[in-house]
Amino acid sequence: MIPSKLQQRLRRKRRIRAIVRGTSERPRMTVYRSLTQITVQLVDDAAGKTMVAASTVEAKAKPDAAGAKKLGELVAKKAKEAKIASIVFDRNAYKYHGRIKALADAAREGGLTF
Repeated sequence: MIPSKLQQRLRRKRRIRAIVRGTSERPRMTVYRSLTQITVQLVDDAAGKTMVAASTVEAKAKPDAAGAKKLGELVAKKAKEAKIASIVFDRNAYKYHGRIKALADAAREGGLTF
Protein backbone atom coordinates (compact mmCIF):
# COMPACT_ATOMS: atom_id res chain seq x y z
CA MET A 1 0.00 0.00 0.00
CA ILE A 2 1.31 3.45 -0.95
CA PRO A 3 1.45 5.91 1.97
CA SER A 4 -0.57 9.10 1.61
CA LYS A 5 1.01 12.54 1.37
CA LEU A 6 0.17 13.22 5.00
CA GLN A 7 1.76 9.95 6.14
CA GLN A 8 4.91 10.74 4.14
CA ARG A 9 5.09 14.26 5.63
CA LEU A 10 4.65 12.93 9.18
CA ARG A 11 7.41 10.36 8.57
CA ARG A 12 9.77 13.15 7.42
CA LYS A 13 8.74 15.21 10.45
CA ARG A 14 9.59 12.37 12.86
CA ARG A 15 13.01 11.93 11.22
CA ILE A 16 13.80 15.63 11.61
CA ARG A 17 12.50 15.82 15.20
CA ALA A 18 14.70 12.89 16.21
CA ILE A 19 17.71 15.12 15.48
CA VAL A 20 16.58 18.70 16.24
CA ARG A 21 16.17 19.68 19.90
CA GLY A 22 15.72 23.11 21.47
CA THR A 23 17.10 24.40 24.75
CA SER A 24 16.47 27.57 26.72
CA GLU A 25 19.71 29.11 25.34
CA ARG A 26 19.02 27.92 21.78
CA PRO A 27 15.30 27.22 21.22
CA ARG A 28 13.84 25.35 18.27
CA MET A 29 12.10 27.52 15.70
CA THR A 30 9.29 25.37 14.35
CA VAL A 31 7.21 26.35 11.32
CA TYR A 32 3.67 25.28 10.46
CA ARG A 33 2.34 26.15 7.04
CA SER A 34 -1.31 25.93 6.02
CA LEU A 35 -3.43 27.40 3.24
CA THR A 36 -4.73 30.19 5.47
CA GLN A 37 -1.68 31.10 7.61
CA ILE A 38 1.91 30.39 8.58
CA THR A 39 2.72 29.94 12.27
CA VAL A 40 6.12 30.06 13.96
CA GLN A 41 7.04 29.11 17.53
CA LEU A 42 10.30 29.23 19.43
CA VAL A 43 10.17 26.19 21.70
CA ASP A 44 12.32 25.12 24.65
CA ASP A 45 12.04 21.32 24.40
CA ALA A 46 13.85 20.72 27.70
CA ALA A 47 11.16 22.60 29.65
CA GLY A 48 8.34 21.93 27.19
CA LYS A 49 7.54 25.65 26.87
CA THR A 50 6.80 27.96 23.98
CA MET A 51 8.96 31.06 24.43
CA VAL A 52 7.80 33.14 21.43
CA ALA A 53 4.96 32.63 18.95
CA ALA A 54 3.78 34.55 15.90
CA SER A 55 1.64 34.03 12.81
CA THR A 56 0.78 35.76 9.57
CA VAL A 57 -2.56 36.71 11.15
CA GLU A 58 -0.70 38.66 13.83
CA ALA A 59 1.66 40.15 11.22
CA LYS A 60 -1.39 41.14 9.13
CA ALA A 61 0.03 39.38 6.08
CA LYS A 62 -1.06 36.78 3.57
CA PRO A 63 0.43 33.27 3.78
CA ASP A 64 2.65 33.79 0.73
CA ALA A 65 6.38 34.48 0.33
CA ALA A 66 5.97 38.20 1.12
CA GLY A 67 3.92 37.38 4.20
CA ALA A 68 6.53 34.83 5.28
CA LYS A 69 9.18 37.54 5.04
CA LYS A 70 7.08 39.85 7.25
CA LEU A 71 6.59 37.00 9.70
CA GLY A 72 10.32 36.28 9.83
CA GLU A 73 11.03 39.90 10.70
CA LEU A 74 8.32 39.85 13.40
CA VAL A 75 9.69 36.66 14.95
CA ALA A 76 13.24 38.06 14.99
CA LYS A 77 11.98 41.22 16.71
CA LYS A 78 10.05 39.22 19.33
CA ALA A 79 13.05 36.93 19.90
CA LYS A 80 15.30 39.93 20.52
CA GLU A 81 12.79 41.24 23.08
CA ALA A 82 12.94 37.82 24.78
CA LYS A 83 16.78 37.99 24.66
CA ILE A 84 17.12 35.10 22.20
CA ALA A 85 19.94 35.44 19.67
CA SER A 86 20.54 31.89 18.45
CA ILE A 87 18.02 29.23 17.37
CA VAL A 88 17.76 25.78 15.80
CA PHE A 89 15.57 25.77 12.68
CA ASP A 90 12.90 23.06 12.36
CA ARG A 91 11.38 23.19 8.90
CA ASN A 92 8.77 20.64 10.01
CA ALA A 93 9.02 18.28 6.99
CA TYR A 94 8.45 21.08 4.48
CA LYS A 95 10.96 21.59 1.68
CA TYR A 96 13.40 24.43 2.31
CA HIS A 97 12.24 26.68 -0.51
CA GLY A 98 9.54 29.25 -1.20
CA ARG A 99 7.71 30.42 1.91
CA ILE A 100 9.89 28.48 4.36
CA LYS A 101 13.12 29.85 2.86
CA ALA A 102 11.73 33.41 2.77
CA LEU A 103 10.80 33.16 6.45
CA ALA A 104 14.22 31.79 7.45
CA ASP A 105 16.12 34.41 5.43
CA ALA A 106 14.06 37.24 6.96
CA ALA A 107 14.69 35.88 10.46
CA ARG A 108 18.44 35.80 9.72
CA GLU A 109 18.32 39.38 8.44
CA GLY A 110 16.45 40.32 11.64
CA GLY A 111 19.42 39.17 13.71
CA LEU A 112 18.74 35.52 14.57
CA THR A 113 21.61 33.07 14.19
CA PHE A 114 20.85 29.54 12.96
